Formats: sequence, structure tokens, C-alpha cells
Amino acid sequence: MSEDVRLVAWVRGRVQGVGFRWFTRAKALEIGGLSGFALNLDDGRVQVVAEGPRKGCQGLLEWLLGDDTPGRVDGVTEIWDTPRGGYDGFAIR
Repeated sequence: MSEDVRLVAWVRGRVQGVGFRWFTRAKALEIGGLSGFALNLDDGRVQVVAEGPRKGCQGLLEWLLGDDTPGRVDGVTEIWDTPRGGYDGFAIR
């Protein structure tokens, strides 16, 4: 049985203006079963919210922490929570 979770990640580094949100959405769609969004923040970070199976959210987090992202990721802060729902697919905001 796969429990659904909510991942909220704040990604810092050179992650704006490099297609980061687009690639994050593409990765979430590739993993499948995830809903949520990627949003540029005023301080230069990107916030990623993903809900779905824990395995899928963990896969997205591993991608965010890996070397395959556009730009340059200096670090990721994440929190795990229970899903809140209300997302239609995975959006770029």
C-alpha cells in the first residue's frame, strides 16, 4: 500500500530564468501520479509543492537534489506533510 504525502521543497541557487519550473513540471509528469506546482519566489528560490505517492514525491526530491536540474542547485529545504488536495495536475505558477 502506497501512502499519499505532501512534499514542500524550497530550492536555492541559480534556479530562476533557466527553465527550472518547466523541467520540474516535466519531471513530475514523467514520474506520474503527482499534483502540485512550481513557483518562483521573490528571494530567488523556487518553491515546489508535490502531492501523491511517497515514492513519487521522493523521486522528485532526489531529482531536485541531483545533477540533472537546469541552472545550479545550492541546496534544498524540504518538509513532509499530509496531502491537502485541490490541485489539478502539476502547474507552473
